[in-house]
Amino acid sequence: MTDFLTPQGIARRTSAAVDAAVAVGRGLGLAVTDAKVLYELFSVVVHLAPSPVVARIPTVLPHSVDLESQARRQQAELDVAGWLADQGTPVIPPSPLVPREPVQRGGFSMTFWQFVEEDGDREPDYVANSESVADLHAALRAYPGRLSFLSAAEPRFVTESLALLEECPDLITPADLDRARREWRVLEPLVCSRTAFEAAFPGVGLQPIHGDSPPANIFSGVDGDLYADFELVTLGPVEWDLAALGPDLESAYNRGAQRNGMRPLNEDVLSFVNAVGMLRAIASLALVPQLPVLMEYLKPAVDQWRTMPFAGGVAD
Repeated sequence: MTDFLTPQGIARRTSAAVDAAVAVGRGLGLAVTDAKVLYELFSVVVHLAPSPVVARIPTVLPHSVDLESQARRQQAELDVAGWLADQGTPVIPPSPLVPREPVQRGGFSMTFWQFVEEDGDREPDYVANSESVADLHAALRAYPGRLSFLSAAEPRFVTESLALLEECPDLITPADLDRARREWRVLEPLVCSRTAFEAAFPGVGLQPIHGDSPPANIFSGVDGDLYADFELVTLGPVEWDLAALGPDLESAYNRGAQRNGMRPLNEDVLSFVNAVGMLRAIASLALVPQLPVLMEYLKPAVDQWRTMPFAGGVAD
């Protein structure tokens, strides 16, 4: 049977992450006397009060991720979010009080962001958020930095997780795992090769994209909405940012795209990114031992995946 981290183990991990963030913050010259955890799931997010600085410390990670690879991804996030902020795009910016770079301590790699007060009374409007994502894409088109092709799909994570899950029958059935592996053999070449993707989907342009469902990562600040959490920023088709959101939110995005003079979403590419997104959900079952509550989030996705065409119809 699979070993799952206990609530006590998770609490110790959170405490260690907070202690590391406080120590780094103080080492960088910040006044930190009342650190407060604002949120935790895959990361621990800590307000280093009274300083207007938030530390984000990823704590639930694939086994193949080390501090060096994690820092490279975090630097890309800081670079993109900082550039967007400098252009006047409404984002949560990196903190101006510390260097714009990740810092490692105690086995964690962390980044530092400007504290923004949240409007806790406002429910997310995902239709409006999806239309707004087209504005973000329009801003990102001019980003001058280099980004890897579809790194947000995390192909190494998917491959390694499907192998690990063979030893975890309590997390996935053999039949489901067999289907996932067969689908990945179809989809992996298109994820790993820009040339293969462009051959399969000719005329679909690529650009910098958020990488991690931006309609769900718009922060409701007291002074307005802000794009946030660019941890998976990548080069790819805009459809990636709308994966698994459904027709209503896709239509909302298309309205925003038309307003920005951009193309509408491509149905074939949507089928592809939806299929890849579902396999990433299956692969994420391998993270459940680190975060048992994750199973509650993943079960509906797994159930939906079983009803979908094989590999999103890409193999047809």
